[in-house]
Amino acid sequence: MPTSPKGRVLATNIWKGFRTDRRRWLLHDELERLRARLRGDLSGYWRWALRDVTVDIEPGQAVGIVGTNGSGKSTLLKIFTRIMYPYAGRLEVSGRVGALIEIRAGIHPDLTGRENVHLYGSLMGISRRDVARRFDEIVGFAELEDAIDRRVKFYSKGMEARLGFAVAAFMQPDILLVDEVLAVGDASFQHKCLDRMRKLLADGTTLVYVSHDLATVEGMCSRGVWLHEGVAKTSGRIQDVLADYREAVELAESVRPIDSPVRLVQSRVLQTDGTNARAQRPLEVVLTLESPTPQSGSVCIGVSEGPAAPVFVLQREFQLHSGKSEVRCVIPYLPLPRGRFFLWVGMYEAGRRELLRWHPVAAFDIAGPDLVPTPPGIVRLAPVHVEATWEMERLS
Repeated sequence: MPTSPKGRVLATNIWKGFRTDRRRWLLHDELERLRARLRGDLSGYWRWALRDVTVDIEPGQAVGIVGTNGSGKSTLLKIFTRIMYPYAGRLEVSGRVGALIEIRAGIHPDLTGRENVHLYGSLMGISRRDVARRFDEIVGFAELEDAIDRRVKFYSKGMEARLGFAVAAFMQPDILLVDEVLAVGDASFQHKCLDRMRKLLADGTTLVYVSHDLATVEGMCSRGVWLHEGVAKTSGRIQDVLADYREAVELAESVRPIDSPVRLVQSRVLQTDGTNARAQRPLEVVLTLESPTPQSGSVCIGVSEGPAAPVFVLQREFQLHSGKSEVRCVIPYLPLPRGRFFLWVGMYEAGRRELLRWHPVAAFDIAGPDLVPTPPGIVRLAPVHVEATWEMERLS
């Protein structure tokens, strides 16, 4: 039996593999499979979703798991809930687990919302009296007062998500696992979910949060794990993990081939005096563009932390000549903190046809003050640094 305190998750050297689908029932294919087995070569018949992954989560911590689709994030959460079991490794999960891994996870479509609340509570080991005591609060949060006695199979996806999250979060779990399902809800529902997760964290609940929305991951979590092709590439402070992940995303995007009417020959990012970029100082971006024919369009530049979603975008109409042209953009006051950022460039004509595909062209480091940390659970959409002066005056 586990001896760790409630809320502890310890996964040591976890391996999880899946057998590949059979493709054809032909004699030739069966003979090939038999020959591979005799040679001991089973690489084509198994796919490793997790490879030697170790995660240690202390009670009350909020840990974000990031990575591209197919990297093993959902598989790891399903192992935490014991929906799946690892092929090898050791897992210790202490305490009551509330999981929202899929919209229908723990929700039976042929039962009513009311019946599902009681069923989920009993599966978590909660008495009928305690479920009844929390029932009105769950239904009110899910905003399903008029539909609670309707079968869930007739709910919309948003209604299912509201019911699933409310049940998982209001049964007072020691560990709450959330996997991307908040993307189904509207902005109001997402705000309520983030508020509820903040309260659970304040009460000491352990949170394991999987999402492609890196802003919410950074706002909700203090530690992070980056999974790539089933391997834990980086783990540690959430800001460091996200920086590594964003840089990998930018690198993968920059190697994609570009076939556009306009070609970017060179790009430079410096202060106007030629020194390295610094926060709160002027920044100059110089682009050398080449076109075989005259082109008229809007040159767009953006600065991001890695993915294609920029912190800000600037654009200006230009008439390019045939051959090479140089475009300069001066930002008089750079509102970004210390860190690594990426310059993205694109060009579009009036009809929005791409003259130059939107893509990253340069990475640059900014010197200056660190980004001001936010209180736990506060989601910041962009890493904008704003200088301010504070004063306090005693009124009585």
